[in-house]
This record gives sequence, C-alpha cells and structure tokens, in this order.
Amino acid sequence: MLAKLVRDIPAEGDFLFEPKWDGFRALVFKDGDDVYLQSRELKPLARYFPELIPPLAHMLPERAVVDGEIVIARDGGLDFSALQLRLHPAASRIKKLAAEIPARFVAFDVLAEGDEDLRPLTAADRRRRLEQMFQAASPPLHLTPVTDDPTVASDWFERFEGAGLDGVMAKPSHLPYEPNKRSMLKIKHRRTADCVVAGFRWHKDGPGTLIGSLLLGLYDGDQRLQHVGVTASFKKAHRQALVEELAPFRDRALEDHPWATWATANADDPARKPGMMSRWSQGKDLSWEPLRIERVCEVAYDHLQDGRFRHAATFLRWRPDRTPDGCRFDQLDVTPPYELSRIFGLESPPHSDQGS
Repeated sequence: MLAKLVRDIPAEGDFLFEPKWDGFRALVFKDGDDVYLQSRELKPLARYFPELIPPLAHMLPERAVVDGEIVIARDGGLDFSALQLRLHPAASRIKKLAAEIPARFVAFDVLAEGDEDLRPLTAADRRRRLEQMFQAASPPLHLTPVTDDPTVASDWFERFEGAGLDGVMAKPSHLPYEPNKRSMLKIKHRRTADCVVAGFRWHKDGPGTLIGSLLLGLYDGDQRLQHVGVTASFKKAHRQALVEELAPFRDRALEDHPWATWATANADDPARKPGMMSRWSQGKDLSWEPLRIERVCEVAYDHLQDGRFRHAATFLRWRPDRTPDGCRFDQLDVTPPYELSRIFGLESPPHSDQGS
C-alpha cells in the first residue's frame, strides 16, 4: 500500500497517525523456520541484513506477513547514509557491517497471520493484531508509535525530525490494506533554499538537447562551494528551454570554477564535488557540464543529511535578485536532535492509550 503526498496533517476525519520512518521499506514473510525479507520492488534483502532474520524468526508467529521499515539508528537518530552502506556485494563486508552498524526493523502493519488474510480488515483492526503480535518485541524489533490525535501527530511532525524521521503518515482507520493504491497520506517536511546553480547534467534521452538535472551548491563557513544535490523536476518542454537559457553561462565556465578539479579530488578534500566516485556510482555516467557561478535558483527540499539534500530538490523559480555568495548553509533550518530512544519508547502503550 502506497501513500500520496499532502501539505498538511488532516485536522478532521478518522485517521491513525504514525511517524514516517526514513529507511528501506520491507515486507517480512515467515513460514515455519523460513524468513524472507523483500523490498517494495520485490528485491530480496535478507542477505544484506542477516542480523534481523534470527529475531524475526524467534518472535513472529509460525506464519505471518508484516509490513515495516529497516532503519539504522546511531548517535540518537536515524542514519540513512549508514543504511546505504549495508547494500554491499561482498558477504564478508556485510558480516562486518552487520556487527558495526546493525539494523532494526520497525513494524507498522500486518497482512497475514496463520491462514488468515488480514488485508480486508480495517487499519484499526490490523493495528490491534499487530500490537498483539509485537507485544513482546525487543531490539532490534520495534512497533511504530501510533495516535489518532492530530494534535499529537503535529507535535511528532515537529519534534521527531531532529531524530531523522521523514514526516508523518496518516492512515484512514476504516480502510483495508490496498496494495498498489495510494490510500495513505504522507506529510513531509518541505522547506526552501536559494542555491547556486554551478552546473548541469544532460538527460539520458537527449544529450545536447535536454537538460537532465541542475547541480546545486551552497557555501560553507570557509567559503567553499559544496555540492548539496540536484534538482530534476522539469517537464520535457522546460528541459528543452533550459538548453538555450543556460547556453550563455557555459562560455569559459571552467575558468576559476570551484569544482574544476573534481576529477583529481581525494578523500581528504574538504569540498564536496559532483563527480566524485563512490561504490554507489560505479558504472554511472557522472559527467557534468560546468556553468559560470552567476545563477541562483530557489528549490524546495525535505531535509538535509550529511550536508546534502536527502532527496532531489524541487525547482521553484530563478532568483535574479540573489547573488551566489549569499547562498550559504546558514540560511537553512536546523532542527534540534531528538533522542531516538524516546521515540522507540512510545511503542509500549497499548492502542487505547494512543499518543501518551
């Protein structure tokens, strides 16, 4: 079951609200001693997170299907970058990382138990069944907090971001589990920032004729232009128009460009540049076209992690009234950390005490 993005937490209606976990969505299938872990895209995940299989096999009933999220919690919050490191092809590396940065599984729905298909039940009834199933859960298995109070959900939306959570989910409590339908609502943090447009990449379907993405930069406290992400939310006509619009800024763009030496950057280089290789970029075309450091655009983003936009930013407009040197990290909202253990601690009250 999927979710559609809405701007605000619904103040009316019959909803169950949950934190939106920032990890890997996963389905757990248990049949006797066999536990199968798969992604939303039907890819097997068990080999990457072997430490989750024994506790799932021990705690879940003989046969069950559970929906949830795989996360890594470090330093009081979620660490998506560490989670990505776990997708490694070498079994020896996976074993080492499983010990160093172990994962957790946070359950938020149940689809089957024994021979019973629970998908036709309402979300409220499935929640009660999930609470019964996870009443004895202990780390690394967790039950997500839930409330039916929009005021509590709004409080979660503000406070939990500091622990790396992505927003709030709203499930209509009377609806069944509807696969492949956007029956749930998701409310995510949306902010805006003025960014330097320091380069671009061609679209894979139209090199030379279609712009694929704009490379965004922000200045840090040492006046280094750091690569913070991309914006690629353009329709085809806009991609075509950008080719001509950006053409004047390509002339002599590499002269004094802060990212001109990205190809020779090393691990100790404090500046982040758009062409630096990693294990995740192997085989990908990282070529990019520089632009003179003159243009500024405003983008919408959800949140910053490790000095980068967590997801691709959304292009809003050009800002001819802004100068590149004013595009700095200090314009961004900084959310105080919120101890993740306190969020996990909310899972113990029963459904009747929602939001306590």
